[in-house]
Amino acid sequence: MANKLAITLTKSPIGSKPGQKKTLEALGLRKMQQTVEHADNVAVRGQIAKVAHLVTVTEN
Repeated sequence: MANKLAITLTKSPIGSKPGQKKTLEALGLRKMQQTVEHADNVAVRGQIAKVAHLVTVTEN
């Protein structure tokens, strides 16, 4: 596994379930095309899996 993950919000969360919106907020994603970096661990991977259809992930 990589040390860091770059997560980019590529689709709008409008119309998504409230839990998915909360997950995006917890990841720090608020605007379209915004990119955040997080450590690569099981918790972050689980959050990404919950909103995988809205984000793109690259390993750094």
